Amino acid sequence: MSDLSVALEAAGREIVITSPEKVFFAESGDTKLDLARYYQALEEPMMRAIGGRPVLMQRFPNGAGGPSFFQKRVPTSRPEWLETAVVSTPNGTVSDALVAADLAHILWAVNLGCLGFHAWPNKADDPAHADELRIDLDPSPGVTFAMVQEAARLTRALLEEQGLAGSPKTTGNRGIHVYVRLEPQWTSYDVRHAAVAVARELERRRPELVTAAWWKEERGERVFVDFNQNAPHKTVFSAWSVRARPGAQVSTPFSWDELDGIHPDDLTIATVPGRVAEHGDPWAGVIPRSLEPLLAMHRRDTDAGLPEAPWPPQYPKVEGEPPRVAPSRAKKS
Repeated sequence: MSDLSVALEAAGREIVITSPEKVFFAESGDTKLDLARYYQALEEPMMRAIGGRPVLMQRFPNGAGGPSFFQKRVPTSRPEWLETAVVSTPNGTVSDALVAADLAHILWAVNLGCLGFHAWPNKADDPAHADELRIDLDPSPGVTFAMVQEAARLTRALLEEQGLAGSPKTTGNRGIHVYVRLEPQWTSYDVRHAAVAVARELERRRPELVTAAWWKEERGERVFVDFNQNAPHKTVFSAWSVRARPGAQVSTPFSWDELDGIHPDDLTIATVPGRVAEHGDPWAGVIPRSLEPLLAMHRRDTDAGLPEAPWPPQYPKVEGEPPRVAPSRAKKS
C-alpha cells in the first residue's frame, strides 16, 4: 500500500482506498475517503436496504462533476471473494453483476469511483421474485417539491386503505420514492401491474396534481408516477446511496411524520450519519406485505377496459399495449 492510499476494515476484510484525498464533490469538498467513511457509518441501514441484492455500478472516476459510465458487468480483475450474480437485460443479454453482500463489497465499488448504487428489486438468490414495489414520484418540469410531498401524502393514504405500509425516501434530487416491501411471491410483471394500478388510481383522485401519462407531452406540470420503474430487470437508485451532485446529497429514508419538513438538499453525507445515530433507521422493522390488494385494483381496471400501460422502448412488445409513438406524432401520421 502506498502513502497515497488508506486501508479500511469492512466485514472482516481490508479494503484499500486509493487517491483518498481526491475531491469527489466540489460544493462540499468531500473526498473519496469521506464517501467511504460515510458508507462505513451507514453500514447497518445500508445492508438492511440492499444487502444481498445485485447492484448496477455507475462509476465517476473524477467525482460527481466528471463524466460517468454504467458498469453492469464486474471487471475480470476482481478479488476472489467478491460475490456476483447473473442478471439479464430486457433483450436477454446476461452479465455478472456485483452483489451488495456486505460493506466490503460496497467499499470495493467506492474505490472504483461508484458514488451510489442502483439496486435490483430482488435478492441475488431469488431472481424470480421481486420483493419490493417502488412508487416513483417524479416531478415534471415546473413541479415544486411541495407538490411532490402532497403526492406522497396521497400515496400513503391509498396504500393504507389497501392495508399496506409505504416507506418513503428522498431520491437525493427532486423526487420521492415510496417503497412497499413484499413477500417474495410475485414476479416483476406482477409488481409492475400493481404499480400501474397505483399510478392510475392516484391520477383519478387528484388529476390536477398526479399523472400516469407515459408520454412527456401529456404530463403537464404534474407529478408523474413512473410505474415502469418496476419493469423486469429495472434498477432504482437505492436508499442511503449518494447522488452525483456537488453537495453530496443522499437518497434518504424518512418517517411520514417528517414529510412536511423534509428537504433533499439538506440530506448529505455530512448530515445523514448524525441523523441516523440520533433517530435510527426509519425503515428498520419493515414487515413484508401481500401484493394482492393492488393486483385486485389492476384486475378491476382491466375488467373496466383499460389497456396495458406503455412499456419503455427497449422492452419487447406486450399484448394489448398501445402503439409506442407519442400522441402528437400519431395524429400527424
